[in-house]
Amino acid sequence: MNFTNKNVVITGGTTGIGFATAQAFINAGANVLITGRNAENLEKAASRINSSNLKTVVSDTSNLEGISALEKTIAESGNKIDVLYLNAGIAVFSSIQESTEADFDAQFNTNVKGPYFTLQKLLPHLQDGASVVFTSSTVATAANLGSSIYSATKGALNKIAHIAANELAERKIRVNIVSPGAVKTEGLEKVTTSEIRDHFPTLIALNRLGDPSEIAKTVLFLSSDDASYISGTELLVDGGYTTFARK
Repeated sequence: MNFTNKNVVITGGTTGIGFATAQAFINAGANVLITGRNAENLEKAASRINSSNLKTVVSDTSNLEGISALEKTIAESGNKIDVLYLNAGIAVFSSIQESTEADFDAQFNTNVKGPYFTLQKLLPHLQDGASVVFTSSTVATAANLGSSIYSATKGALNKIAHIAANELAERKIRVNIVSPGAVKTEGLEKVTTSEIRDHFPTLIALNRLGDPSEIAKTVLFLSSDDASYISGTELLVDGGYTTFARK
C-alpha cells in the first residue's frame, strides 16, 4: 500500500502497536506525527525509526490540555490529516471488589475521554475523505475476570466509533475499529505475569501471541483505498481467540 505524501497522526506511538504502525506508515511513504506523554520515549522512538518523515509531539491525550497541544502542533503545520489513528490506551486489571476510583478514572480518561476529544478537536484538520481508526480490544465483547473497567472503556469506545462513522459520512470520512487480541508488546508485559503470557496461546486458535506488525498491517489496510467501502466496522485481529472452541 502506498501512502506517499499522506499525513498520518498516531496517538500513543512510542511503543508497541502504535510504534509498529508508525514504522509501517513511514515505510509506505507517509508523513507521520506520533504523540507520547514522555519526551524521552518520543526521542527513543524517533531514533529507532530514523526518518525525516517522522515528527513527534509531547501530548497526554487523557486530558484536554494535552489534546490542545496536539491540535496546536497540527494547526501550525498547516497540513490536513489523511489518517488519524486513535491508539493511546492503558489497562489495569483488578476485580470489581478491588478496583479503585483512581483505576477507573485513569482508564476512562485515557481510553474514552482521550480518543473522543482528540477526534473532536482534530475534526477541522481532517481531510474530507480521511480515515479514522480506533484501537479497541477483544475485551469489549469478552467477559474476562478482572477486566471490568478496561472492558467497559473499550465497549464505550466502540460505540463512539460507530456513531462517528455515521456523523462523518457526509464528509466521506471513514471510521473503523481494530480490535487486537493478545499481542507481544511492552504494555502486555507490564500488566501480566510470564505465567499468564505463557497461558495465552492455549486460548487462541493459532496457538500464539500476535505481533505488533500484524496489527499495523490491519490499520494500514483500513486506512487505504483498498478499504474504500468499509466504514463503521470492527476488525478482530486476535488469532481466532474470539471464536476459539475451548475444550
